[in-house]
Amino acid sequence: MLLVKKISLVQFKNYPQRVFGFEKRIVGITGRNGSGKTNLLDAIYYLCFTKSYFTSTEAQNVHYNTSGFRLEGIMERSGKADKVVCTLKEGKKDVALNDDSYDKFSRHIGHFPAVMIAPDDAEIILGGSEERRRWLDALLSQLSAGYLDHLIAYQKILLQRNGLLKTIAETGQNQDALLEIFDDQLVAHGIPVFEARRNFLEPFIPRVQALYDYLAGKHEVVDIKYQSPLLEMDFSKLLITNQLKDKTLQRTSAGIHRDDLQFLLDDHPMKSSASQGQRKSFLFALKLAQYEVISLHKQFPPLLLLDDVFEKLDQERVARLIKLVRSDDYGQVFITDTHADRLLQAFDGDGDIIQLIHM
Repeated sequence: MLLVKKISLVQFKNYPQRVFGFEKRIVGITGRNGSGKTNLLDAIYYLCFTKSYFTSTEAQNVHYNTSGFRLEGIMERSGKADKVVCTLKEGKKDVALNDDSYDKFSRHIGHFPAVMIAPDDAEIILGGSEERRRWLDALLSQLSAGYLDHLIAYQKILLQRNGLLKTIAETGQNQDALLEIFDDQLVAHGIPVFEARRNFLEPFIPRVQALYDYLAGKHEVVDIKYQSPLLEMDFSKLLITNQLKDKTLQRTSAGIHRDDLQFLLDDHPMKSSASQGQRKSFLFALKLAQYEVISLHKQFPPLLLLDDVFEKLDQERVARLIKLVRSDDYGQVFITDTHADRLLQAFDGDGDIIQLIHM
């Protein structure tokens, strides 16, 4: 089992300096809104992913009127303790495992897997395609370092190709030979990403369906459709077909960076037809299915970070969720709530099961 035993926060978000020790498998974090409950979850997430769950701007992770931060966590797995340290100092970030700094932060991904469920996750359903790609890419990157390597390489080449398209538009020069080189590289790294996404979803959907039925307390057919032109056309041919359009737009208009997922409820788009309760059940089913898959792949359960679930789910769904996370199939769980009594009551008032941390 993976456990966070201790975490130290220095100048991270609203924390000038604070140390927390975690003694139990289930940790409840309570306090008023704005007291730092979510920020503590985000600090744990940061130690696992080398970035915040909520922002891509490092400056927003720094405590007010300071210039950097330091996070240190003691992670225990199979009785072995590891120290993870993430620092931001004078704009430079460093991530170290047992005092050895990484050359590439991507090498850290997957060592300490975690799943976060937060209120803003509704954007996975309601937002643009980039939200769904980000969710799927984060999941698959924890399962395969090769997937993440291909994805990073693809995104780098995509930027170079887009830069070339702008140069072509500005200068009018024929750069087709260089464009062809970039196309070949996009295909080489894009195809493995496409195949991993496509192959992952088929066995994943039944897990989502089973968890949806459990959380909703009734059966409604949910589905996930992978939308990609590569399902119909060879990637090389796709790039050639769109080359004139790309030169006009000065960007790469087709490829895995434009893929999408369509979430369906009884064959209708969930974004427009599902109720708020149905969307919440689906979202939790999606994340918990992600948790199951990572657990199966890693052969140990990841961390589960639950932010503000009592405010977002009705009492029946919360009861089913708590029953699930209490089971032996789950590892360490962190749950935030504004009411300590409500959190303790959800676990039958059993202080031996849950550790409460008051902000």
